[in-house]
Formats: sequence, C-alpha cells, structure tokens
Amino acid sequence: MRIYLQLSNSKETIPFNYQSYLTGAIHKWIGTNNAVHGASSLYSFSWLQNIDTVREGLRTKPYSFFFISAYNETLIKKIIKGILADPILCFGINITDIKIQNNPIFAEKEKFYSASPIFIKRRFDGKEKHIIYEDNAAGKYLTETIKKKAILAEVETEGLNISFDNEYPTPKSKIIYYKEIGNKVSICPIIVEGTPEQIAFAWNVGVGNSTGIGFGALK
Repeated sequence: MRIYLQLSNSKETIPFNYQSYLTGAIHKWIGTNNAVHGASSLYSFSWLQNIDTVREGLRTKPYSFFFISAYNETLIKKIIKGILADPILCFGINITDIKIQNNPIFAEKEKFYSASPIFIKRRFDGKEKHIIYEDNAAGKYLTETIKKKAILAEVETEGLNISFDNEYPTPKSKIIYYKEIGNKVSICPIIVEGTPEQIAFAWNVGVGNSTGIGFGALK
C-alpha cells in the first residue's frame, strides 16, 4: 500500500541533504520506540517531488509531495493516524492531503524508475564497499537484499530477480550525504521479474540497502 502526501509551501529553505528530516517525521508518525526502528525496512519513501531549487537549498510549492509505501498495511494505517494527529513534516511544511493507493496489478516483468537513488553496500575484507549500476554483480546484490526482506515477510522468493536497466542511456552515480556520511548511489531504472505479488512487494519495500532512510524507493 502507498500513500501520497501533499505538502504545503515551506516556510523555511530546506537543505539539500534533508533525508534525515523525512526519516525523523516518519518515525514520529509511527510512534516512539516503534518496532520498525533499527529493523530491516519493509517500507520505503521517496524524496520530495515537484519542488523548486534555489541557491540556498530547496522549497516546496503547491502540488509538492512525497510518498511512503509499505508491505504491511497496518504500518501505513499507523502512519496516517500519526499524520492526522501531527501533520508537521519539517521546515514549516504541513501535510495538507493524503491519497491512498492500493497495489497496482503488475505483470511478471516490470521496469521502474527510482523515486530516490538506489544504494547498495557490502563488506569485503572488513571494509564497506558501495556498489553502483555498472558493477557486474549489482543485480545479484539487489536480488539478495530483496529476497532477504521477502523471507522476513514470508513472501515466496523463487523466481524473483532484480537488475539495473542496461539499455537506459543516461545512468548516473553520485555521492549522497546522510548525516555527514557519504554514500555512493545509482540513479538508473531497474527491471524486476517475478510473480505479480513479488513485484508488488518490491514496489512497496523498495530496492537495495537503507530504504528506511530514503534510498531505493520506486515510482
């Protein structure tokens, strides 16, 4: 299930590295000492959409929004309840409207664009490596991560596969800072193959690592 959150105009300029503020608001809405904090994230959220860039940072405007998706509908309902009790997001922005979208009906192979950059990390010889779209093993790592989450959610994993779209003409990588820690990420569409239910699972929980802090959400 997915909710689209329409935003008011920002009263303050939003810094370019604002992900942690969205993460904080979501945990506020879920509730203090919630079970999802620190756990493997079976949810994802986009970056702010339809916003203006100014020299000092970013500004929301009419029809700016972002979305939150989760495999567990109960979590989405808890977030909605939290928003209704306290609609403040950050930087003087309020949630002005909530639109609910149920899972679409997917085919057995779907292409998705990312609504936040895709982050893949692994440890080799005690050192953390950030993997981007051009690495031959990137699809394997994306598939490993989504299957681990599917097992937690008791979703069948057989036949589920994720890869970057190798035919996309303009993939990009960049460094995104989250609380002053640099993360090398990919901006490139992905291909998800599997049953419609498996693809809906990926659409909700996102792909790659750290979906719970604003990476890997899918449009």
